[in-house]
Amino acid sequence: MNKMNDRLGKKVDDLSLSIEKAKIGEYVDLMNDKKKLLYINFVIGIVRGFGMAIGFTILGALVIYILQMIIDLDLPLIGSFISEIVKIVQENL
Repeated sequence: MNKMNDRLGKKVDDLSLSIEKAKIGEYVDLMNDKKKLLYINFVIGIVRGFGMAIGFTILGALVIYILQMIIDLDLPLIGSFISEIVKIVQENL
């Protein structure tokens, strides 16, 4: 019976250590503090939006650069079509 209690005590200690490592207590505290949770989500939203804006800008510039390279190749049908698209985009910038 004593061996069983020792093993059970070790399992409880291991479980409490695992819970402590997972920081579940901090997570529960965060869920109970509505102001802090709202602030953290607000900041994360701003950072995510800023990252998307930068990403779309870089991706758009890359697409326009590739389209301009295709225009330089003077492909008969595709070149004129893409040149019109690039002109429209540059006029709107």
